Amino acid sequence: MPRLVVGISGASGAVYGIRLLKALKPLPVETHLVISRAAELTIAYETDLKIPEVRALADATYAIGDLGAPIASGSFPTLGMVIAPCSIKTMGEIATGVTSNLLSRAADVTLKERRRLVLALRETPLHTGHLRSLLALSEMGAVVAPPVPAFYARPESIEAMVDHTVGRLADLFGLDTGGVRRWQGPPSGRRRRPMED
Repeated sequence: MPRLVVGISGASGAVYGIRLLKALKPLPVETHLVISRAAELTIAYETDLKIPEVRALADATYAIGDLGAPIASGSFPTLGMVIAPCSIKTMGEIATGVTSNLLSRAADVTLKERRRLVLALRETPLHTGHLRSLLALSEMGAVVAPPVPAFYARPESIEAMVDHTVGRLADLFGLDTGGVRRWQGPPSGRRRRPMED
């Protein structure tokens, strides 16, 4: 079974990583989870879940300081890695290659092995230093995918917006969660207006 590494960093938006794990559960993919210490605090602030409950959503979990974990080695084959949400601190470590924990080390391994790395960056606004780091990551092969809601799907709840974003993150690995309302063009009978300059 293919493996996907899921990271949850300390940025606001822990729900993205949690909902992603739930969405991947019924799919033929083995999830390997690493949660930063700051993410543990964010999960406590933003959700009613306990950390063991979040860990139970994954097939395998690792401590943030476990640099001997399988996901720290390029010889451990995976589809790649998604970090949702991804903090600026984590993004910065990955961009420089100076890793301090298993989360950023696993991401660094993903890049060096030329596997797909998807970063659901949760920060705004961005200063020039952030943008330079994101450019460097893009040039290294990472996919920067901020969790931006798609209003054409006409979401009726926050959960629907989150599930759409989570589905789009999974799409980047060829995994269909069933949570994405696909764009089919404008509703029939509604005329298109010519593009304005």
